[in-house]
Amino acid sequence: MIALLAWLVALPLALSLLYLGSELLLGLAALRTPTTAATTKGARILLLVPAHNEARDIGATVAALGAAAPAAEIMVIADNCIDDTAATARAAGARVAERADPQHRGKGYALDFGRDQLAPDPPDAVIVVDADCRLLAGSAERLAARAIATGRPVQAANLLTAAGTVSPIVAVSNFAMLVKNLVRARGLVRIGGGALLFGTGMAFAWPLFRTLPLATGDAVEDLGLGLWLARQGIAVELDDGARVTSPAAALASSRAQRSRWEHGFLRTAARQGLPMLLGGIAAASRHRAALGAHLLVPPLALLMLLALAGLAFTAAAGAAAQYWLPFQILAAVFLLDVALLLAAWWRHGRDQLPLKALLLVPLYMLWKIPIYLGFFTRRQTGWNRTRRAGEED
Repeated sequence: MIALLAWLVALPLALSLLYLGSELLLGLAALRTPTTAATTKGARILLLVPAHNEARDIGATVAALGAAAPAAEIMVIADNCIDDTAATARAAGARVAERADPQHRGKGYALDFGRDQLAPDPPDAVIVVDADCRLLAGSAERLAARAIATGRPVQAANLLTAAGTVSPIVAVSNFAMLVKNLVRARGLVRIGGGALLFGTGMAFAWPLFRTLPLATGDAVEDLGLGLWLARQGIAVELDDGARVTSPAAALASSRAQRSRWEHGFLRTAARQGLPMLLGGIAAASRHRAALGAHLLVPPLALLMLLALAGLAFTAAAGAAAQYWLPFQILAAVFLLDVALLLAAWWRHGRDQLPLKALLLVPLYMLWKIPIYLGFFTRRQTGWNRTRRAGEED
């Protein structure tokens, strides 16, 4: 009986760790993004920026986007704002549409409203960019060109940046985001042929954009949209040479931000992970099966915490029953993943995560425990705006 319990603990954890390790290994190297013959010459590109009470920073965002993509139009959706977001965006040179509907709050509703404003004279490609984000110069053109050429969504690598000295916990959090949105995303593309959407830096040709089910208040509307596209047989392309960045939230706001992301992911994974995996297998769809398997892997810190607990349990079971195989298998896969995470740090994360901060990863995992407990006690289901740097007071 003890041996059976050890296997029941070790096997699901080992399978999750093994799939994570596959994504990490296959994601260490950059993708060979196809060089499309299409260009954006003569094409209308529109940067669609949903904004809620962003008067302080929206002018700088519009200016930065204009400098990074000078040929693109910029449209700001001032969504349920009680400040001067609209006026500030107009003064910075953006086209502005104002929306007032407090009963339907959230980014999805703002994007749906923006699409309605564009419909009478639509652009060739729409790139969604969050109000605190910056695009790397040239990214908009390459994203739009690929989206127009293929008819599929194209996602830029979405990373967090930190100005100056930041808390070690924030630095570890930024690295975790890099693992998720760059390394694991590349691995997912190589395994299944498509990525997920990250909510910002995502490009669509208009014929596809006009069909998307955008009007939702879901806290992770981008995740749901990527899964909807997969069910339609449409894979999201990842252009890891295109970049969209946003400043990391201060430590005081990071927990609320992470709660929204991870509660939304866990809720979606619980509902759609296994059906997506089994449906993909039944339909012989590598893309859907890979997405389902990806959803069934818990967020990185949670998986590591569960794995450590599993190692403790299987070690105790091994000592009691003198049967060590479950512990040995789990320990081997766990150590493999640790080695691959270190390889990802060495290859991509050393600049933003110094070795001294890397040693605080266990503290970061403990810091996240209340987030995971909150999934059961005070689950966050709706959209909320992350406070920007300087707003914590």
